[in-house]
Amino acid sequence: MTGVFHFMETNSQRSLFEDIKASIAGTDLDFTSGSIGRAIFILSIPMVIEMIMESVFAVVDIFFVSKLGAQAVATVGITESVVTIIYAIAVGLAMGTTAIISRRYGEKKYDSASVSAVQAILVGVIASLPLAIIGIWFSKDLLQLMGAESVIVQKFSGYATIMISFNLVIILLFVLNAVFRGAGDAAISMRVLWLANGLNILLDPILIFGWWIFPELGVKGAAIATVIGRSVGVLLQLYYLFKGSKRIRIGLEHLRFRLKIMIRLIRVSLGGIGQFIIATSSWVFLMKIMAEFGSISVAGYTIAVRILIFSILPSWGMSNATATLVGQNLGAEKPERAVTSTWIATTINVLFLGSIGILIFFFSEVLMQIFTKDPEIISIGVTTLKVMSFGYVSYGFGMVIVQALNGAGDTMTPTIINFICFWLIEIPLAYYLALEFGFNETGVVYSIIISETFLAILGFIVFKRGKWKEINI
Repeated sequence: MTGVFHFMETNSQRSLFEDIKASIAGTDLDFTSGSIGRAIFILSIPMVIEMIMESVFAVVDIFFVSKLGAQAVATVGITESVVTIIYAIAVGLAMGTTAIISRRYGEKKYDSASVSAVQAILVGVIASLPLAIIGIWFSKDLLQLMGAESVIVQKFSGYATIMISFNLVIILLFVLNAVFRGAGDAAISMRVLWLANGLNILLDPILIFGWWIFPELGVKGAAIATVIGRSVGVLLQLYYLFKGSKRIRIGLEHLRFRLKIMIRLIRVSLGGIGQFIIATSSWVFLMKIMAEFGSISVAGYTIAVRILIFSILPSWGMSNATATLVGQNLGAEKPERAVTSTWIATTINVLFLGSIGILIFFFSEVLMQIFTKDPEIISIGVTTLKVMSFGYVSYGFGMVIVQALNGAGDTMTPTIINFICFWLIEIPLAYYLALEFGFNETGVVYSIIISETFLAILGFIVFKRGKWKEINI
């Protein structure tokens, strides 16, 4: 009997090792059949690592830039509040791309998936052009509009100019990764971000501080390093898409303009873009309110938010895995399997982020000290992190439910939810708590966890109604 249990344990360990290996190397597993837990596990590992890598861009930049002082950190924070609009477009297009690619893949229409991928690239390029013009000509105006101090506008605006002008690499990085995720080949997205982040980590100190033969570029160097890293990542994505992917590949026969597919993609993506613009523009307003309290407050808040993003982005990997499973299973006409996948992923995510929230609460000061030694900045950041930690369960629940709806192609419902939670609740609440009721910086943070809790509740109600199962894309 002991030998039997030993065999079962060894076999289980071997199976786990093989699943991890398959998830990282890439697999041709059919995610519309077999074990749901195994499908979530194999999809989630590379997506979690991918999200960690994406968050590393922000954390690495702020780590090195924080050595230049509060105004430099504030520049990054204010610029990122503007760049979130670009992220809104990128993530919105990625949502639409994942929904359509996963649906075609679930239907076993692989050529249609490849043609849809080409249309997604074209839409991304077209969307980036007006944003690039704004970045080249109006970056200083944007900083002034956000309430930046005059020294930031005059001395550090180059960071904003570069980040906004080269928005194409941000958009394509998200869209192309969405293509691979929709097809279930998340391992490629992970490897792309390994390379992009490796270059960013290498180039950041070299260009910011002027190491070796390079000039000292300050904050502008952080932007250049990020753009170079992401650009190389996009080139690698295109190589995989045309030559190396196991699950989806573009050939010459797929390089066609298909207006009908493009319109369908835009229609689905508009909901994703809308919901993310609503969500991220609320952060712009929150930053503007925070700017009322000066650069120290902005710097502390900026570092705390970066830590928050770094800690929850792995859970977006789980959420993205859910979106892929929902889309593919709806395409395979298995809606109940899509429901089960969502609840399993939600449970795991809530347990994970709840644990992270506890760690954030108790180690907030240690985390802040990694980025700065300024006691005033640390004080603001610690308060922000402690309050935000109480919302981690809501973050974990809400993000999976919303991504399940997006994976089904129902991107308009989350848009309405976001509008209610972020514009009708979060922004007015932040204004009154911070500026009218005297809670100052803490009032802004309270508004965040309250609005995220409402989002989780509304998402649960909508998902249980099940109308998302009937969406055709």
